[in-house]
Amino acid sequence: MDKVKELAKMIDHSILHPTMTDEDLKRECEVAKKYDVASVCVKPYAVKQAVQLLKGTDVLVGCVIGFPAGNSAIPVKVFETENACNDGAVEIDMVINIGKALQGDWDYIEKEIGAVTQKCHESGAIVKVIFETDYVTQKEDIVKLCEICTRVGADYVKTSTGFGFVKGDDGKYAYTGATIPNLELMKKSVGPGVKVKAAGGVRSLDGLLAVQKAGCSRCGATATVKILEDAKKRLGQ
Repeated sequence: MDKVKELAKMIDHSILHPTMTDEDLKRECEVAKKYDVASVCVKPYAVKQAVQLLKGTDVLVGCVIGFPAGNSAIPVKVFETENACNDGAVEIDMVINIGKALQGDWDYIEKEIGAVTQKCHESGAIVKVIFETDYVTQKEDIVKLCEICTRVGADYVKTSTGFGFVKGDDGKYAYTGATIPNLELMKKSVGPGVKVKAAGGVRSLDGLLAVQKAGCSRCGATATVKILEDAKKRLGQ
């Protein structure tokens, strides 16, 4: 596999902004198709449409669950997962209950991730577990989440939603998303069967190469066109 194709197959093309319409979905699925990325990551109601739009391609359809704040009850996350899989999603990106992680209620977190993972695997889908590292910032909590994901058989651990906005002293909201130290920590803290996905803030070829070097198998991106056009120029494909 040439280098550009290898990088394209790392990308989960994100189609998740709250304002996106069906026209936006069509346009972004065309981008995903043109660049032959790994997958699109769409909102739950858009799964059926994305499956139709990407029929006959190698681009997989993924869906977010409990997105972006992770606040749904466990049975709701499980139902949402089942519904997405029934609609044709083969990858599920679930957001954990962030408050429960911050208070150290690891039994709840294990039950939640375990329930969604089980439903995914029953449905022939893989699961990526979003920690939201702009909120869950303590190293020991990130390590604990990695251990839980390993124990329940999750397929991926993932940094962020891209919507984990933190309010600054000026009253404005911003987020950092994936950082190399967090990715390296996650890679080191999961078992051999669990992969790592970077998400949030990777907007350039150098950014994608950096997260690949840190051990990531996948990366969420909206700047897919820019990243892969730069890759073609620089890597000569």
